[in-house]
Amino acid sequence: MSKVVVLNHPLIDHKMTIIRDKNTGSKQFRESVSEIGGLITYEISRDFETVPKVVESPVCRVDGFELAKKIVIVPILRAGLGMVDGIHDMIPHAKIGHIGLYRDEETLQPHTYYAKFPTDIKESLVLVVDPMLATGGSASAAITILKDRGIYNIRYVGLVGTPEGIKKLQEDHPDVDIYLAALDSHLNEEGYIVPGLGDCGDRLFGTK
Repeated sequence: MSKVVVLNHPLIDHKMTIIRDKNTGSKQFRESVSEIGGLITYEISRDFETVPKVVESPVCRVDGFELAKKIVIVPILRAGLGMVDGIHDMIPHAKIGHIGLYRDEETLQPHTYYAKFPTDIKESLVLVVDPMLATGGSASAAITILKDRGIYNIRYVGLVGTPEGIKKLQEDHPDVDIYLAALDSHLNEEGYIVPGLGDCGDRLFGTK
C-alpha cells in the first residue's frame, strides 16, 4: 500500500490558512498556492536518488551529487497549473507534461480531453499535481492515463485531500505515494471538500 504524507510545517499551515479564507483574492491565492507547491517539494524530494558527480569549485575538485532520474511535473488541468511554478522553481530542470480532465457535475466522473508528455517521460520520476484530492476520480484517471503509456514511477502531489480520495487512490494505484499539505474531514453532497478551499480552479483564475 502506498504511503500518505501529510506535511506538518508552520509556513505551510500559515499559507494554507490564507488560501482557505474565502476573502482572499485571486492574486494572493495564486501566489500562496504556488508557494505551498515550492514548500511541499522539499518533502517530495526527500528520498530522490542521487549519483556522485565530481566538479571543480573555485578552489579545488570536490565530490558532489546530482539527481539520478529526470523529473517530469504533470499538472491536471486546470487547477494543477497553480502549483507548477512553485515546484518548478525548486526543480528548474524538470520537464512539464499536461493532462486535461473535466468532471461531470452530475456523475462526478472524470473525462479526458487532453494528454501530452515529454518524450523521455518513461525514464523519469513523474509528479502528478492537482490541488484537490476529493473523490480521487480525477487523480486516479490521470495516473491510469500515464500507466497506459508505460509510465510507473509516479507520485501524487496535492494541497488538500479527503479520506475518500485517499481510499480511492490507494485502491486503484497502491504503488503511488500521496503527498498533501492538509487532510480534511469529508466530501459534502456536491462533492466538495469540507472545509476545503472551494473551487480551486475558479479561485486561481478568477472565474466562476
